[in-house]
Amino acid sequence: MKIAIYGRLVQKDTIPSLQELINLFYQRNIDFAIYDGFYPHLINNIEFKTTPHLFSKQDNAVAQGIDFMISLGGDGTILDTVSIVRDSNIPIVGINIGRLGFLATIGKEEIAECIDALEKNTYTTEERTLLHVDSNVGLFNGSNYALNDVTIHKKDSSSMITIHVYINGEFMMSYWADGLIVSTPTGSTGYSLSCGGPIIFPSSGNFVLTPVAPHNLNIRPIVVSDESVIAFEIEGRSEHFLVSLDSRSETIDSSVQLAVRKEDFTVSLLRLHETNFLDTLRNKLSLGVDKRN
Repeated sequence: MKIAIYGRLVQKDTIPSLQELINLFYQRNIDFAIYDGFYPHLINNIEFKTTPHLFSKQDNAVAQGIDFMISLGGDGTILDTVSIVRDSNIPIVGINIGRLGFLATIGKEEIAECIDALEKNTYTTEERTLLHVDSNVGLFNGSNYALNDVTIHKKDSSSMITIHVYINGEFMMSYWADGLIVSTPTGSTGYSLSCGGPIIFPSSGNFVLTPVAPHNLNIRPIVVSDESVIAFEIEGRSEHFLVSLDSRSETIDSSVQLAVRKEDFTVSLLRLHETNFLDTLRNKLSLGVDKRN
């Protein structure tokens, strides 16, 4: 078994957990590799018995024999990890040393239990749908997919923008708003939810269109099939707009043609048997919790 570790920063209070993880690898003779952008943050804080193997974002994880990709951080770190595993279907193991940890469901106190599960094959994987962006210009260096959402947003002006939306080639409506979010079921608990969108179960087979600060009060989030192709025409007082895939953004203008569809591949998120989506909703979002007392 070979495990890859991806992370971004090291906080002082997370050092003991990171050391525990590395010690477990040595104790159990588990082959591991560390992301080369993360390793410089570790070398002055973590004790290594040997110099670890390193990998970059450009490396092919399958070719390197990676069986699991551990994401050390919060949900943003998992979104970055998706761009590394790509279409390899290597399970992403989200260990939460960040904040909310909605996607990174394994707590740092569960590290030993997590490694046990990987060795004994006592875990569950969930296939999560991705969004794919097609455009008439090259965007995002070919990594034009997202686990959470695609967002079109105003950039250089405080004025709202107009986004004309077409579903499978048929005109749906025009949004006068600060922006528009197209989210997967996974992303429905992220930016979309903060803008009034609904919570969608991971396996529901839908996308959610959620406007950001719409001008018309009768505009509401809309749920469409994930078999739909959603196309956009954008206009506004400014010449430039932002298009974002998860945490990555690029600047475009009105000449850029965009369409969003379901990606041809999925990603696998690993969870321990003791947790499920409903548990996460209750524990992380306090769903249904009576706070009157």
